[in-house]
Amino acid sequence: MKCFAVALMSLAIAATHAAESTPDSFPGAETFEFRQVKDAALRLHVFKPEGMQPGERRAAFVFFFGGGWNRGTPERSAGWARMAAQWGLVGIAPDYRTRDRFDTTPLDAVADARAAFHWIQAHAVELGLDPARIVVGGSSAGGHLALWTAIPATPPGSDPQHTATHPPAALVLLSAVSDTSSLAGYGRIRFGDHAAALSPLHQLPRRMPPTLAFHGDADPTVPYSQAVALQDKLVASGNSGELVTVPGGSHGFSTDLPEWKDKVRVKVQEFLRAQALLPPS
Repeated sequence: MKCFAVALMSLAIAATHAAESTPDSFPGAETFEFRQVKDAALRLHVFKPEGMQPGERRAAFVFFFGGGWNRGTPERSAGWARMAAQWGLVGIAPDYRTRDRFDTTPLDAVADARAAFHWIQAHAVELGLDPARIVVGGSSAGGHLALWTAIPATPPGSDPQHTATHPPAALVLLSAVSDTSSLAGYGRIRFGDHAAALSPLHQLPRRMPPTLAFHGDADPTVPYSQAVALQDKLVASGNSGELVTVPGGSHGFSTDLPEWKDKVRVKVQEFLRAQALLPPS
């Protein structure tokens, strides 16, 4: 009986994942197709600040959703894009291919993220943003993708033509995957022979954008040690990096510790203000 119940639960979980659909649009957002891959049209959703005038060139905040490269949609990142618009930035929530929706690998997700960032910079005038003042953020696997927008080397599975014209102005990482190597990395089985080649920690260039990272020290999914290793490497190479440790925080620390929702938002605003990326109050 117990085995039967477990089987039913597994089927229910599989059905939930299979039912995940790709949003075509969001209220209040302009939607653009940035990439066509086989039969898949990949879109990004742009939220602009209230009162933004034609011809303005604002700073922007691009945020990638998480989900282990397996699941998730821009519904998970649209909240960050909306909030960025409230702060006076152009907020953008891009889609990318996941295993559950497209039967793809993490290499495809990285390729899509780099293509999205390149498209945003190439269409900066149309979107009303400054291509040199784009903040990129992400949670979990989305943080891994954010890091790859800042790494100029073309990873396996990506198109060299999608290398960024300007590096991100800053990075904001939440419980980010930064190590996929075969030794200590997360998701290394899915990366196979490309585990080290797709590991940001092992591919960091000498110069990186200012980085603000949040990570729970009790994260059972992506070890806290990854965040420490990334922070140490950024600082050792002379880059500006700050790691905010969430005491007792799990992978989804803002759910377990709701007070951290506001703490993260306030800290991110302070960080963006320090980088002169927020408009004057």
